[in-house]
Amino acid sequence: MKVTFRGGVHPGHKSKKPTQALAVREYVSDTVKIIMNMNIGAPAVPCVKKGDQVKIGQVIGEAQGFMSVPVHASVSGTVLSVDNIPYLSENPVGCVTIQNDFQDDWVELEPLGDVEHVDPSKIVPAIQKAGICGMGGACFPTHVKLTLKPDQKCDTIIVNGAECETHLTADHRLMLENGKRIVDGLRAVMRALDVKNGVIAIEDNKKDAIQAMKQACFGRQGVRVQPLMTKYPQGGEKQLIQAVTGRQVPSGGLPIQVHVVVLNVGTCAAIADAVIDGKPLVSRITTVTGAVRTPSNLRLRIGTLVEDIIGECGGFSEDPGKVIFGGAMTGLPLPNTDVPIAKSTNGIVVFNKHDAVSVEEGPCIRCGKCVSVCPIGLNPFQIKAATDVDLLDRAKDLHVMDCILCGSCSFVCPSRRWLTASFKNAKQKITLQAKKEAAQRAAANQGGEQK
Repeated sequence: MKVTFRGGVHPGHKSKKPTQALAVREYVSDTVKIIMNMNIGAPAVPCVKKGDQVKIGQVIGEAQGFMSVPVHASVSGTVLSVDNIPYLSENPVGCVTIQNDFQDDWVELEPLGDVEHVDPSKIVPAIQKAGICGMGGACFPTHVKLTLKPDQKCDTIIVNGAECETHLTADHRLMLENGKRIVDGLRAVMRALDVKNGVIAIEDNKKDAIQAMKQACFGRQGVRVQPLMTKYPQGGEKQLIQAVTGRQVPSGGLPIQVHVVVLNVGTCAAIADAVIDGKPLVSRITTVTGAVRTPSNLRLRIGTLVEDIIGECGGFSEDPGKVIFGGAMTGLPLPNTDVPIAKSTNGIVVFNKHDAVSVEEGPCIRCGKCVSVCPIGLNPFQIKAATDVDLLDRAKDLHVMDCILCGSCSFVCPSRRWLTASFKNAKQKITLQAKKEAAQRAAANQGGEQK
């Protein structure tokens, strides 16, 4: 039986057609730029210098505390530079540039072996050592998600195979081509947390993937496939949990509060690589589509430049108007193509100039469509009225911080209101304000102690 959640929209799935039947092929560039902050939390700090010779899998960025992950060389070769570069953030980020020698020399690995027989206590440390973070876009350090507090309990692991975003087919191809690896990763996590119920959730527009994953699950203890109704944003963590278990994550809460952990299919495959083979996360599958001559699903080394990737796909088929990481609903526009991919880069979509044109927003007509599609149950038009005049406290009272920035409200708005963009800006302002207030309180407390 197919399950789903409240609200949501149905953006056209024709965008997936150029790549959904294309097998994954590997592309390796001659230079990679590997950034140090590919995860939520503290960025890694470079531990190599210009001129160093490195091997694939060698740590080139050391994690800074528990809420951080190490960064590894994705190619073997020579370190060309260690510096800060502009990236998709307010401030420059640390970066290690490596010239590939194409020898593919690996560091000595420490495999743990079959996931069904490995010591469960070694699994999460192996995931941490491998530098794995959420590969569906969230970038949350996986070992943190799997380290439960004494008062926390998990009874279900959900593997997210929805891939509900437009254009993207990377997860779809992974499920078709390497489903056993996904199940291996799921079973490793189930054994690490002593969980008996593992669910692989897949939208029903991927019937071939559903069948492939059912075959991969055959004979594996406690795992099953759950078909989902095709609807966006089915792949959102809270929406997925509601659809599969019927449980609702409380406002401001985390999935573990309803005893669930959610992992992307790519993350599970990376976990299997780390446990079975001892390999760190140095590559991923990325869909490249839109206005390129040869749309593709590519296995890319972390740090590969977008410019090189577009070249591998035959270059632009039209004059580009916008290049984004991700799909059309939540994708992040790039300032240029001299940008490297990160561990979470599941897609590169090129829009031509016509499709990239922004539209002017009109006045709200109080039609209520945004309310009907919001998967969280918010009132977007009320929040927009507050954010337009910078009433952040009012926006907070209307639960803007619960907004998952899925874009469903903007998608259905007949007045083309810039709803999601306004909510993103408001959330950033509120977060910054909270950090400033916390810093002021800390300074005041320190001053009081000194007196």
